[in-house]
Amino acid sequence: MESAQSTRVLIVANRTASTPRLIEKVGRRARANPCEFALLIPDVTNRRTLDTAQRSLRPAARGKIAGLVGGPDPFESVKEAVGDGNFDEIISTMSKKTSK
Repeated sequence: MESAQSTRVLIVANRTASTPRLIEKVGRRARANPCEFALLIPDVTNRRTLDTAQRSLRPAARGKIAGLVGGPDPFESVKEAVGDGNFDEIISTMSKKTSK
């Protein structure tokens, strides 16, 4: 990924991974300071969903977005990604019920 001064941001999304709202949020974050982004889609059943979301978010992120595939439990997927990824921030579009 980028330099050591970049903020590592985990994006957690599902059906909202390619929405204008998330794309704008990622763009604002990328403009604020250098970031390295990773996109986690818990329980993704089709790899094309992740690939499509990465392509949609890439311009806003100003570069590559790592793709992470989670398991069937969103909470466990996020917990594992956070434990493995050394992220500084999380952007989540999951529902409040799921995010809890």
